[in-house]
Amino acid sequence: MLQAVLFDWGETLYHFEWDDELLAAGHAAGLEALGRGEEADNLTVRFAVELLPALREARAAERVDYLAELRELLGGVNDADLDRFLDAEHDAWRPARAVVDSAHALLEALRDRRLRLAVVANTWPDPPRLVRRTLEELGVAERVDRIVLSGEVGVRKPAPGIFEQALAQLDLDPLEAVFVGDRLVEDIAGAAAVGMSTVQALWFRADEDGGTEPDFLAFTPADVLTAVKRLGG
Repeated sequence: MLQAVLFDWGETLYHFEWDDELLAAGHAAGLEALGRGEEADNLTVRFAVELLPALREARAAERVDYLAELRELLGGVNDADLDRFLDAEHDAWRPARAVVDSAHALLEALRDRRLRLAVVANTWPDPPRLVRRTLEELGVAERVDRIVLSGEVGVRKPAPGIFEQALAQLDLDPLEAVFVGDRLVEDIAGAAAVGMSTVQALWFRADEDGGTEPDFLAFTPADVLTAVKRLGG
């Protein structure tokens, strides 16, 4: 019997909208935090030329060490200064972050059905602490039982280890859980490989790059609840 619903984060419960003006504002805020505000325009130009093209490539997270590259662009800053920059930049990007419409209602409806909930996410490019901050700011952290982040557990989706750690934290067998995510490889194939049922979230985009078909398709968050009911949750 279904006992839990596990969710991907980006482009499933949460959407990030790119904005060139916020890119510049984030760089300005980050450098102001370091007392180097006069360097902001130069940083944004260098970022656009030296780093942004690689970040926009498909599956860039597997090939680009974003924090190492950013540290280099900032002139080899120490860890404390890098954190100060990232904190200020993160705050500047706040208007670009939002949960999907009805996400809170969906999570609460699942909790009302006495199902346990978790977010299982790859953390890139942000460090895990900022992902957790976003989960808190957007009201998701308080509505789930567990948050399992690749940057904290040391393994990324679709590797089975991250799913297995989430299930272990919930004390569940894979057959007692369903995973909801947008990507066919990282989310659907990864979760299916450990034995979970799967739901592909299609409200932001339709990922066609994968060989594993989901058990259910969800065109709206409400479709997730329908799938859960069919699974006996």
